[in-house]
Amino acid sequence: MPSLIQRCLFALVLAMASFAGHAAVSDSQTAWRLLDYIAVDYPEAVADGEVVNEFEYAEMLEFSTSAGELINGLEPTPAQSQLLEQVHGLQAAIEGKRPPAEVGAMARGAAAALLAAYPMPLAPASAPDLARGAQLYQQLCASCHGASGGGDGPASVGLDPPAIDFTDEDRARERSIFALYQVIEQGLEGTSMLSYASLPEDERWALSFHIGQYAFPEELAAQGRALWEDDAALRAQFPDLAALTQVTPAALAAQVGEDDARALTAFLRRDPGAVDAVAEPEGALALARMRVAEVVAAYGAGDNKTARDLALSAYLDGFEPVEPVLAARDRPLMLQIEAAMIELRTAISRSAPPAEVSERATAINTLLGEAEAALAPGQANGVSSFVGAFTILLREGLEALLIVIAMIAFLRKAGRTEAMPYVHAGWAGALVAGGATWAAATWLISISGASRELTEGFAALFAAVVLVWVGIWMHGKSQAGAWQRYINERLSHALSKGSMWFLFLLSFIVVYREAFETVLFYAALWSQGAHGAVMAGAAAAVVVLAVIAWAMLRWSRKLPFGTFFAISSALLAILAVVLAGKGVAALQEAGWMSLSPVAFPRIDLLGISPTWETLGAQVLVIAVLAIGFMANKARNEGKGTRNG
Repeated sequence: MPSLIQRCLFALVLAMASFAGHAAVSDSQTAWRLLDYIAVDYPEAVADGEVVNEFEYAEMLEFSTSAGELINGLEPTPAQSQLLEQVHGLQAAIEGKRPPAEVGAMARGAAAALLAAYPMPLAPASAPDLARGAQLYQQLCASCHGASGGGDGPASVGLDPPAIDFTDEDRARERSIFALYQVIEQGLEGTSMLSYASLPEDERWALSFHIGQYAFPEELAAQGRALWEDDAALRAQFPDLAALTQVTPAALAAQVGEDDARALTAFLRRDPGAVDAVAEPEGALALARMRVAEVVAAYGAGDNKTARDLALSAYLDGFEPVEPVLAARDRPLMLQIEAAMIELRTAISRSAPPAEVSERATAINTLLGEAEAALAPGQANGVSSFVGAFTILLREGLEALLIVIAMIAFLRKAGRTEAMPYVHAGWAGALVAGGATWAAATWLISISGASRELTEGFAALFAAVVLVWVGIWMHGKSQAGAWQRYINERLSHALSKGSMWFLFLLSFIVVYREAFETVLFYAALWSQGAHGAVMAGAAAAVVVLAVIAWAMLRWSRKLPFGTFFAISSALLAILAVVLAGKGVAALQEAGWMSLSPVAFPRIDLLGISPTWETLGAQVLVIAVLAIGFMANKARNEGKGTRNG
């Protein structure tokens, strides 16, 4: 038991806390810790309506009073008065010697309300370094709490109160990681537990997670991992690290059962990175579900505009962030969900009956459930990561490669090698910009779904317009006579600086558009682990693309001028049609263009989407190309007749 002097010092420290706080610790944090302490230790003071430990009971009264005083001194907010009422109710319950379960619930409720009214850091920014936590424990804690956390360290002899036994599961099941962190940061007045606020924040969190492991045997961790990987609904209860740090094992047991709670606690406190790894995908899909439910409610209430906005948010904010990983694991499912989202927005736009909107929302939720299963951590492995990395880079890179190789081959055949550095600078600069996008998307900012779609959409439309013009121009030179006339008229003149910079811009845009999409896919894959497999898949794709580039350049040298230009113009024309469809579809997905579905097959490889707008854009490009090609033919025939 603490001595009289220790108790007086404790009261003095609490009084000082209410005035100025302890170092960098706020009064709200101190009040929270006092409420948490009441929730954990009240059963030691009262049982069956009787005081069983006079000192512990006096502490409960003192702590509840001090918590109220601290909260009363906080900056006034609309929630402060209600919070004080909760604390006063808690004081009355303690004075009335109410059952521990009732007092514990009241204390935790007040602590939760305090966090809501006066937010404080709830979790580390990323999964802590648990190896560092183990080192810190041995350096700072083992002398009192024992090498294995049993409270039997050599320095614990004679301590009053004794050092906490971290292996005591009855006590540990009532303590969250956040509560352990608060004690480590603030210390524990009236005991030998000092404040370690001088430690960096990430090290305090690492130490908290390490201490939180001792009561839950390591042999349970494997069982917890299996539960985690197999149950999407369970993972949904931990959308971020804050959810993990705040939950107590007792509260978790009330949700999933005692045995599963013990196993999950043993696993997650030893591997908090598991929450970090799935937080974004499952949090995003949870947001998508919530938005879809809000769509049904808003549409049923007759608020069509809000319903449309919510449906767009369900896609851009909820589904778009996980689309890259899902596309790598199950591309057909990704396309199904994308199409279902479009159908929902279309139904709203044409004022369909509420029952139809509800039916489409139900279909989306079913597909999102399949997506959750596909994105489960157990589905991530080296093979899927390799295949995803390989197919993504090959698919996206081939489109840009065909255009750049056509430009290089043309300049070589035309003898305009002075323009070659501009083309190379364009695609090389695009790769550098893609790398910068990777870094930004991984460590600096979160690229929104709308930003991604707009970037891809406008870049695709720009490239499509340019390719239409270049394709028609190349088609005009596909006849030997036309090329010979071009040689006689222009070959003696160097390309203008403007033309060279145009080649640079085209090379940059077409490559960066594909690089932008690729790096977002890769950033998502990278976050799922299996880094070696991702790098191997990327390397394999680069090798295949390099072989294709070499073969195309070698083959193009052997082609006659007319044949080369005919093939190149046809290739660029096809790519222009594809990019026009993809560009319009991206702007539709970003909500910048209306969409009108039509019964037509979706062919992603050709940029064909079943909407009037995308098909109309592609038909328009085909019409412009046809007119241009016919005009070329008539012009060349006329010149050939005159020269004849």
